[in-house]
Amino acid sequence: MTRIAAVHGALAPHRHTQSEITEMVARACLPRGADRRALDRLHHNSGVRARHMTLPLDQYEALDGFGAANDIFIDVATGLGARAVREALRVAGLSAADVDLLVFTSVTGIAAPSIDARVAGRLGMRPDIRRLPLFGLGCAGGAAGLARTHDYLLGHPDQVAVLLSVELCTLTFQRDDASVANLVATGLFGDGAAAVVACGANRAGAVAATAAGPTIVDSRSHLYPDTGHVMGWDIGDSGFKVVLDPEIPRLLRHHLGDDVEAFLGDHGLKPKDVTAWVCHPGGPRILEAVADALGLPEGATDVSRRHLAEVGNLSSSSVLHVLRDTLTERRPPPGTPGVLLAVGPGLACELVLLRW
Repeated sequence: MTRIAAVHGALAPHRHTQSEITEMVARACLPRGADRRALDRLHHNSGVRARHMTLPLDQYEALDGFGAANDIFIDVATGLGARAVREALRVAGLSAADVDLLVFTSVTGIAAPSIDARVAGRLGMRPDIRRLPLFGLGCAGGAAGLARTHDYLLGHPDQVAVLLSVELCTLTFQRDDASVANLVATGLFGDGAAAVVACGANRAGAVAATAAGPTIVDSRSHLYPDTGHVMGWDIGDSGFKVVLDPEIPRLLRHHLGDDVEAFLGDHGLKPKDVTAWVCHPGGPRILEAVADALGLPEGATDVSRRHLAEVGNLSSSSVLHVLRDTLTERRPPPGTPGVLLAVGPGLACELVLLRW
């Protein structure tokens, strides 16, 4: 089985309170003199107290178009991603030269050569490293990337793989857009990265004793029919314009419980057997829908809620931050099952079964 050797999260350099960000959004997105009560309500109800941002707050209003934002994405994502990978490898007791596969996921910028190629060069990874850049998975990218990393290591049990997620969500905020979806996004999303070092079954013994994390047992994906319109991007001259439909929580309540129960049932488990739920913190309503659909006990999503409050939703990076916090703050009993889950555009759900 695949062993998670280390998880490291990194955050963008500029931290601001939610109220400071709300004031910037009011200036950048609302018409002069417009009623801002909806903006204030949406930001206040987001469950977010503060976030990390790529740029100083006063530079967002002057950001000139998609090209300029994407240039910043490439530069910052490379540096932040390299920092996350370097630290994760250090904790695992491994070097950049040990890495056989580098998986990269993001949905907030584009680059060719891709960010993983740039990170590999910056860290001095081997020239024969295999790379797998993933785009379009959105908030599900961290869970899906972990699952695809596991798939690879099942066939290469002597190897080491790294999953890197970098999401600079604030670079996608749309100026002069007072739509509910944009106001919700500007109240939820922050900027950060996460790196996971994973080892195949025959390589797990090389992991530093203090770094050993859970094993990955299995994964499952669900793509829900006729839901492609509820989450994603509309891509135009101004860049990535968010699509967030208020129907998402209802869809999760309808689908998620049966999907998770069937997944666990294939391993002789039930939801009550799971000792930790590593849930992507998509927002308060998403976490409520997950808890309702799965019948989770009180406090089951506390780590996710705390992450949301402290740094916001980091898209694909968030569920990996929650995994790190679960391991460091409330490590579950050894040998017990855990479930890591996230939802993204499609509408799609990604599930990963862990053994602590």
